[in-house]
Amino acid sequence: MKYSNRENTPLAFRGQLILILISLLMLASCSKDNETVEDASKGASVSIDSVSTISTAIEGNTGKAENPDDLLANATFTSTVTITYGSTITVDNPLAGKGVTVTESNGDVVVNSTVSAVAYVISGTSTNGSLKVYSDKKFKLTLNGVNLTNNDGPAINIQSSKRAFIVLADNTTNSLTDGITYTASDTEDRKATFFSEGQLIFSGNGSVTIKGNYKHAICSDDYVRVISGTITIPSAASDGIHTNDAFIADGGTLTMTTAGDGIQCEEGYIIINDGTFTINVADKGIAASYDTDTTIDPYLTINGGTFVINSSAGEGIESKSVLTINNGEFTIKTSDDGINAGTFIYINGGNLYVYSTSNDGIDSNGKLTLTGGKIISVGAGSPEEGFDCDRNTFKITGGILVGIGGATSMPTASVSTQAAVIVGGGTLNQLIHIESTDGVEALTFQIPRTYATMMFSSPKLKNAQSYKIYTGGSVTGGTNLNGLYTSGTYQKGTEVSTFTMSSLVTSVGGSTGPGGR
Repeated sequence: MKYSNRENTPLAFRGQLILILISLLMLASCSKDNETVEDASKGASVSIDSVSTISTAIEGNTGKAENPDDLLANATFTSTVTITYGSTITVDNPLAGKGVTVTESNGDVVVNSTVSAVAYVISGTSTNGSLKVYSDKKFKLTLNGVNLTNNDGPAINIQSSKRAFIVLADNTTNSLTDGITYTASDTEDRKATFFSEGQLIFSGNGSVTIKGNYKHAICSDDYVRVISGTITIPSAASDGIHTNDAFIADGGTLTMTTAGDGIQCEEGYIIINDGTFTINVADKGIAASYDTDTTIDPYLTINGGTFVINSSAGEGIESKSVLTINNGEFTIKTSDDGINAGTFIYINGGNLYVYSTSNDGIDSNGKLTLTGGKIISVGAGSPEEGFDCDRNTFKITGGILVGIGGATSMPTASVSTQAAVIVGGGTLNQLIHIESTDGVEALTFQIPRTYATMMFSSPKLKNAQSYKIYTGGSVTGGTNLNGLYTSGTYQKGTEVSTFTMSSLVTSVGGSTGPGGR
C-alpha cells in the first residue's frame, strides 16, 4: 500500500481485476428430507435443496487496508492528561510547562501540545462546553463517560493533522452534541460535531452517541477508521460519517439516521472488513465519490459485515469506480439504485437482498461480474431492471441469482460459465417454482413485487436439461432467505410453461434492454 507524506495516510490503490486462486471447489449442500417425486397430476411434492457455492476465483479488489500504525497496541503513550467537565472543569496536567498547555474559557477547553506520547482522558458533563486539540504529534483521546453539548460549535474539534486514537472506554456511555449554528471562524474548518483535520481511529468497547445539528456527525479531512465500539448517530443535518481520503471499518456497531449520506468518502475509497451497520438516510447509504485528482481511485470494497440500509431518495451502496463485495449480509431498500458503480461491479459472495422502489436493483455503468453468493435484486417497472449493466459485459460464474424488474441485462454467454434463464412476469407474494422434468428442484421463490421479467441463474441449471415452471402451491417445513427457499417441501401449484436449456443463456419470456443509468 502506498502512503502520502502525511503521517502514514493510506492512498487508494487501483480497484483493478485481481485473480486469486482458492483451493476450495464448489460445494453443494443438499437437504434430503424428501427425495420422492410424485406424478404432477396427483399434487406432487418436491424437496427443496440448498446450494452453497464457493467460486474458484475471486475477482475484484480484496484489499484489507492493513496498516500497523493504525493499531493502538503499536503506539506508546507515557503521560496522561485528564479533563473532567462539570459546574467547574478540573484538569490534571503533568506536562504543564513541559509541552502541553490546557486552557479553559466558559466551558470550552483548548489543548496545545508539542510533545509526543500524550494520552488525554475526558469525562463528566457540560451543557455548553467543548474540547479543542492542537497537537504536533499523534495522541490518544479516551472518552470515559463524557457528555458534551456545545451550543455554538463542535463538541470535539481536533485541529491537528496527526493521527488521533479515539478510545471508547469499556462499559461507558458517551454523548456529543453540537450547535445548530457555529460562531464565525476565518481560518479553521469545523464541519461536524466530532471534527478532525487528521486521522480518526475509533476503538474500545464503550459507546458514543453523536448528534449532528449543524452538518455532519463525524468528519475527518483525512480518514476515519472504526476498529471496535458502538457509534450511534440518531440524527445528522448532512452525513453521518464524512471523510476526505478514506473510510475503513474492521468491526464495531454503527447505527445512524441522517438527512444526507450515511457514510461518505468525498475524494477516496472505502474498505469494510467487518462490522454491523444500520443506516437510515435520505440520500446515499455508503458512498465512495469521485475526485478530479486521478491518483485517487474511489473504489469500494466490502469483505464482510452485516448491513441494513434504507434510503428514502438515494442509492444504497455506491462507488464512482469499482465496487467489490466478497462477503456479508445485506438488506438494502432504496428509492434510487440499490447498488451502483461507475465502472465495474464484482460480487463474489454473501447474502444480498436489494430492493429499489423506483430504479434498478443492482446497476453497473460498466461491467458486471457475479461469481458467488445468494443475490436477490429487485428493480422497479420498465425500463428499470434487477441486474443492469447497460449492455456491457455481464459475466456469471457462480452463485444463486434472482433478479426481477421491468427488464434485465442479458448475461454474456461467451464469458459466463453458469447457466441462466430469463422468464416472464409474476405477481406479488406468488410462489414461482422451477424443477427439471425428472423432478429435481432448481428454484422456489416467493415474489416480493409484481414484475415483468425475471433473470435466474444457479448451478442447478444444467445444459440440455428440460424444466417446468409452476406458480402458486405452498411450501411446508421450509426456511427462506428473503423469499428464496433453501429447504422444505414444495407442494405443486399450476404448471405454466416448460423450457429446455439449449444454450448457456435461455430466454422463455420477459424482456432485455440497456436499462437506466
